[in-house]
Amino acid sequence: MDEQEFVRTVAERTGLSRQEAADLTWATLETLAHRLSPGEARDLITELPEGLAEAVRRGTTDRIERFGHHDSVRRVAERTMLKEEEADRGVRTVLAVLRQAISEKEFSDLMSQLGTDFSQALDSAG
Repeated sequence: MDEQEFVRTVAERTGLSRQEAADLTWATLETLAHRLSPGEARDLITELPEGLAEAVRRGTTDRIERFGHHDSVRRVAERTMLKEEEADRGVRTVLAVLRQAISEKEFSDLMSQLGTDFSQALDSAG
């Protein structure tokens, strides 16, 4: 899946404009990268199209941050100027589209680092 298709899918599923969906996708990937080990971030980057990989690169740090789904939604809402409900739906949607865009193994590795509350959020997204 290329970057345009990824963003288009996020836009269709959230009802946001393409630009809002692109901003949401970038903010979500950059925010989630704060939760990942450098090695896991590198693995994810190798499976993403270049534009989306850059968002992960920008969010990658040497120190893994600990925050849950709710805090990620708040961070994404602040960065995108979306309402928290829109950001919540958006973060869930980006995770769901990621599940389609990357290998099953990489998605499993990603979710194991993100934690249970992210898995529950994704499950409730359908």
